[in-house]
Amino acid sequence: MSGPPHIVRPMFELLDTQPKVDVKSSEFERLLGYPAGHVLGARECELAAGAREFFARNGKPWVYIREVELYRADQTLRLDGTEFHSRHLSDYLSQAGAARAALVIVSAGSSCEEQARCLWEDSKPDEYFFLEVFGSAVVEHLVASVSGRVCALAESEGLMAVPHYSPGYTGWDIADQGKLFKLITGGMSHPLAEPIEVLPSGMLKPKKSLLAVVALTERNPQNLATPRLVPCETCSFAPCQYRRAPYRHSLAESPASRLNGRDVARAPRAGNYTVNARALKKWARERVSLEYRKDGGVDARFRFDGTTCSNQGRPLAFDYHVALENSPDGYSIVDMDCRPAADDDGHKYMCAYLTDGEALMRSIEDEKPLRGRPLQEVLTWERASVPSGCYCSTESRAHKWGLALEVIHFALSQAEPMPAPNPPNHSQ
Repeated sequence: MSGPPHIVRPMFELLDTQPKVDVKSSEFERLLGYPAGHVLGARECELAAGAREFFARNGKPWVYIREVELYRADQTLRLDGTEFHSRHLSDYLSQAGAARAALVIVSAGSSCEEQARCLWEDSKPDEYFFLEVFGSAVVEHLVASVSGRVCALAESEGLMAVPHYSPGYTGWDIADQGKLFKLITGGMSHPLAEPIEVLPSGMLKPKKSLLAVVALTERNPQNLATPRLVPCETCSFAPCQYRRAPYRHSLAESPASRLNGRDVARAPRAGNYTVNARALKKWARERVSLEYRKDGGVDARFRFDGTTCSNQGRPLAFDYHVALENSPDGYSIVDMDCRPAADDDGHKYMCAYLTDGEALMRSIEDEKPLRGRPLQEVLTWERASVPSGCYCSTESRAHKWGLALEVIHFALSQAEPMPAPNPPNHSQ
């Protein structure tokens, strides 16, 4: 006698050609490179409004999601029968306890890219930059909303979404972008909302697009309480009914903080800095470390987090090290160094790196503004304000050195003063 018939549950699939796009001003300004709390000037407001208005009239964003079977064994991962050889990705899905997965495409459409190119050709670099960044903000918003939508689709099966993963992320070769795209499009029951092309480099065209895998794991109290399985902290999708944690960029700052045991929550000396007071306090607390040497000098370190201006707005991180000498006249810059953080690979997706990575990294290494000068001079150093997150131009790199030195200066001014060494006595 045969057993009961095996019922195969249909996999979910969704194509949305009119997703709601609600890019928060704080998110747009963050991607532009402005510190939290920065107040845009009249020209900046005009540029931001222009980018929004163009996209509202001409943007055609879309989202595609499809559930697939998932199989893992050692370093081999199969998604809907297609093998991907990434130990890191396989381990990530294994640690998440992934039972199935959702394949995702999000795109801001081609209109941003086409209009940005026209703006550049018309010698309108400011308008070009703001529109480029707004396109990246749209993609980030769409990706953020995907987790909530996947949760909604999978809820009836007792599953939930975990943070997405994409080719080019740590441990997953960007070369797999083509294979993943073929897998996604090969199983679609809908035509693409707009043509997408995977270039030999792995970049997508339109570039304001993203391919991703969202793992599905059991929705239980243990998984709900596991931070690494919660995408909500990086998701600004406000109306999501499946939110499990607050969005971390919206958390209120602590009224007081400590830096190497020193209080840095006191008000800065207003008017001396190009960085606003709120950002100075926040960055001094979160991004600066000060190590006082026995000779009275200081080794100061600053961490910069940004995004590339193209190639899907990939996150990048650079570490700054400034060696300072203490003298009766104040701190002087003895040496300075800037390089990608040890865990960063986002810098490899900057336009200038893709064109000539060796030349770009050599420029970053060689540029040491204000070396040999008093640290105080950063407050009068005239430099262009270039809020882009990348390092492709000399001006953008100088802008970031200015940020690093100003925040270090502020952190030192708020820390307990160190006595200057006595000048040498040459009379003996």
